[in-house]
Amino acid sequence: MNETDVILQELQSRFGGKAPEKVLDDQAYIELPKDRAVPAITWLKEIRGFGHLAFFTCVDYVEEDRFQLLYMLHSYALDFDLGLNVTLPRQSGWENGKPLPVEMDGIHHLWPAAATYQRELREMFGVTFPGSPRVNDDFALEGWTEMPPMRRDFDTREYSEKTYYARPGRTKTDNRQALKDKLYPSEAETW
Repeated sequence: MNETDVILQELQSRFGGKAPEKVLDDQAYIELPKDRAVPAITWLKEIRGFGHLAFFTCVDYVEEDRFQLLYMLHSYALDFDLGLNVTLPRQSGWENGKPLPVEMDGIHHLWPAAATYQRELREMFGVTFPGSPRVNDDFALEGWTEMPPMRRDFDTREYSEKTYYARPGRTKTDNRQALKDKLYPSEAETW
């Protein structure tokens, strides 16, 4: 058993979650409970040397009514990447016909740059990180009042038609058909 296997085994025994999945010799993933994620990340950074936050993002599994946060950490000493997956519900309730934001503890105290990721995830997915610096300030979408646009149930066509005026000469096309026609012109008539 090498050092990364020991760390993965200890991570699961200390913080719970599903069994780690080693997908490559230098990369593994583990799913952790929401309330154990930040303590686990802190332990990995402070004790086990995973000092680099490579990225932090969110995936919307609208069909399963959940978000998955992915924290990708890197250890330069071990030359190893470790992804920590945390499942959150897509909404924590309703108020005035709108979903309440989903909350997650922040990691900006470990990496100040994480505050930028947290602002982005609040604006794009509606996941908020109470106590994170400037988390409620606009990030890229100044004055945005619609549903967060990276949620998969956000209707971009409806938003565009409602927001932007029609231009003469512009026509609507089915994107799938247009790509088929462009990429495979000789086969287009057989579809």
